Amino acid sequence: MIGINPSTPIYLCTMPCDMRKSFDGLCGMVNNFMEQKPNSGNLFVFVNRPCDKMKLLLWDRNGFWLFYKRLEQGSFQLPSFSSHPEAGISISYEQLIMIIEGIDISCIKQRKRLTKGSA
Repeated sequence: MIGINPSTPIYLCTMPCDMRKSFDGLCGMVNNFMEQKPNSGNLFVFVNRPCDKMKLLLWDRNGFWLFYKRLEQGSFQLPSFSSHPEAGISISYEQLIMIIEGIDISCIKQRKRLTKGSA
């Protein structure tokens, strides 16, 4: 089954990506720019400069998955990472879904919820 586990660590590349890159080019960005291992099982998110195209790179046991989305209208709104000097910032599964769905994450406020182990 193809799917992204909500517990999978997700890293957003802070450098705009050339969308002509495929598996090897994106793995190179993960290795060299983000300084991580592409086959770690983490999900890596790449967006182009105009923020209208997105690629997700994911290692799955014996190979890579490459998900690609091109918006016909509008753009993805990314979290502000000007205060983050690192090459990849960690985002949550919920943040990724909101970015993909076009929700303005700068004004989202999460309400308290009971979580496992906090009772």
